[in-house]
Amino acid sequence: MIRVMMVCLGNICRSPMAEFIFRDMAKKRGLGDQVFCASAATSTEEIGNPVYPPAKHKLYALGLMCDGKRAVQLTRKDYRDYDLLLGMEQRNLNAMRRICGGDPEGKIHLLLEDAACPRDIDDP
Repeated sequence: MIRVMMVCLGNICRSPMAEFIFRDMAKKRGLGDQVFCASAATSTEEIGNPVYPPAKHKLYALGLMCDGKRAVQLTRKDYRDYDLLLGMEQRNLNAMRRICGGDPEGKIHLLLEDAACPRDIDDP
């Protein structure tokens, strides 16, 4: 199983949206049992909080439920447990490397670094 962690600052907007959209994409492609996706924050300020209401409403509009999702913080253990850690912006990548003790295995990347127009995903 491939394990992917989506990461943003607070884990209440961008990374949960990426998590649930990624899960849906994998499922629709018949890969739901081959890919596991979760999300986490680099900061502690939102830990335990649910998905931000506008983000939750956007997911619902796409037919994706995120009920029960609560913000958690990225840990050094996550680096060992996940195959790929995708940050939403450069600031996240810097914090991810700090939390994880570097990136010796090259697992930390910007979510859109290989997109046609590589860029950060701004915090709403």
